[in-house]
Amino acid sequence: MKATILFIVLRLVLGGMMVYGGIQKFQKPIPSPIEVVEKAEKFKAPEKESTLQKILYISGAKQTGYFWQVLGIAELLFGLLVLLQGSGFIGAIFLLPITLHIFLFHIFLEADELGELLQTGGLFTINVLLVLKEHKKWKHLLWIKPI
Repeated sequence: MKATILFIVLRLVLGGMMVYGGIQKFQKPIPSPIEVVEKAEKFKAPEKESTLQKILYISGAKQTGYFWQVLGIAELLFGLLVLLQGSGFIGAIFLLPITLHIFLFHIFLEADELGELLQTGGLFTINVLLVLKEHKKWKHLLWIKPI
């Protein structure tokens, strides 16, 4: 019983954070390429290289004209799937590469931000736990017995 409540809470945390993150992708207008260059110019000093990398990475995703929006829609949709009782497992499966990517972004581009590392590492861990909880649904896919 306690494990069931724990996994419900974990689903609410992961799904809620993904829905929130997906909505946030549409809150601010996408900057023009000129605005990106002007912002990047402020961080040309060698000691600000990590900030410049983050600006260029996220701005590049936004400048594609589709990637930032697709990521937002995926976070929103898969987060909702995790929140719903019947579709939580499939939502967790679809979110796995997204939460891994978010965690790796913070490891490689914001390693000095311990709070963000813990938060994103926690989300990835929750995601992995939600998938592992349902191992009976997918373990047969890992090894197919010969006939």
